[in-house]
Amino acid sequence: MLDLINPYAYAVRIRNWLYDKNFIKPCKLPVPVLSVGNLSVGGSGKSSLVRYMGGLLKDLHVCILSRGYGRRTKGTILASERGRLLVSWEDAGDEPYMLAKLLPWASVVVDENRCRGAFFALERLKPDIFILDDGFQHRRIHRDLNILLLKKKDLSDRLFPFGRLREPLSGMERADIIILSYADIENFDWRHPTKPTLKMVRENWRVVRSSDGKVFENFKETSFIAFAGLGDNSQFFKSLERLGIKTKEKISLPDHYSYKDFKLKEDEFYITTLKDAIKLKPSENLFYLDFDVRVDGLEEILLSKIRN
Repeated sequence: MLDLINPYAYAVRIRNWLYDKNFIKPCKLPVPVLSVGNLSVGGSGKSSLVRYMGGLLKDLHVCILSRGYGRRTKGTILASERGRLLVSWEDAGDEPYMLAKLLPWASVVVDENRCRGAFFALERLKPDIFILDDGFQHRRIHRDLNILLLKKKDLSDRLFPFGRLREPLSGMERADIIILSYADIENFDWRHPTKPTLKMVRENWRVVRSSDGKVFENFKETSFIAFAGLGDNSQFFKSLERLGIKTKEKISLPDHYSYKDFKLKEDEFYITTLKDAIKLKPSENLFYLDFDVRVDGLEEILLSKIRN
């Protein structure tokens, strides 16, 4: 019933209908495009999945295309070229900058107009393949593989602004693959009736010191001030609890927080996310929580799509 009085719902359905009926034609690129996205506002593990896919495709010149949320620039920005960082996180956006640091064999381009950014990359970088970060609703670019990350709570959520969904659940019909995500993955056994449905598992959790990048083994003997500026900070705090990491204080900040006025006390230990840590000066008492992800079956699908 809420959708009947929700102008956003009508706008989303009209826009999708225009694309579905080919009234708006997406731009087509001469190299494969893999899109990663979700249905809801906020975190679902998109950057973690892009990082994982970038690792699977490290023998190719991968170009990651991102909008660059939270950046202070506009237009086309070449954030990195095969690992060579060319701008600050403020100019690239925190997530593209993080991916540029994590994937030194890849290049990263940010542009609110992804088609424009893609053609810039084709001319300047000559990539073998594009990964479109947060691209499920960005239908301006044709994609050869449309990957949708789905959280358990998405299935019972409502459309924005009454809930956190960017579009109705019917939008998942555009996906080629659905990947179940997030911390409740063990109890999430939903399957789409017709589409491949995989699981993204988080593993190899570790606490890393920001000053030297070394794993901190004695984290269970330390009490931290925890802080994060994500789309869904609660998942970070739950992860700390699940891993037995003690916290004396939890600070929840807005997504893409700039940390301009955030000060660390020298006599305290702090723990945050990798995305937040890159925006702060490395320090002996600043740590971040890192992990790997694994999606069984995805590598075979990616390689098959690229070969074909």
